[in-house]
Amino acid sequence: MTSIHINSGATAALQILRAINANLTITQKEISSGLRVGAAADNAAYWSISTTMRSDNMALFAIVDALGLAAAETDVAYTGLQATIGVLDGIKAKLVAAKEEGVDRQKIQAELEQLIGQAESIATSASFNGVNWLNTHIADLSPPPPSRCRPRSAARLPGPCRCKR
Repeated sequence: MTSIHINSGATAALQILRAINANLTITQKEISSGLRVGAAADNAAYWSISTTMRSDNMALFAIVDALGLAAAETDVAYTGLQATIGVLDGIKAKLVAAKEEGVDRQKIQAELEQLIGQAESIATSASFNGVNWLNTHIADLSPPPPSRCRPRSAARLPGPCRCKR
């Protein structure tokens, strides 16, 4: 007859070691990823919420970056406008001086042309990231003229169409 002796203390210690090892593996995974819920298997609800929040956070960072670029473009345009205002003040002073009698108007004209060239130079150099708000053509800025005749379904004003067909 054979008998098996079981050491109950050793069995309990082995179960405790296995539990500690499992918890250690989970903790190491959390530390390495930096996330308590790293996968949907850990906790599906929390994982879904955290994934959505991470996505929203990245979208907000993209918005902040875009706003920073827009602010930089605006600052460059503002600085260019301030410099242009100074040049225009100089032009205004030259025009007032040109009204006086006994002034060399050809010399003033040459100075005006130089100031105009300086204003054009400011406008062409006031660009940021390929965008220049000061050196544009008016045709690029103005919208096309509105159509005189709109279909009646799109018209918001009462009355018949007045265009000649």
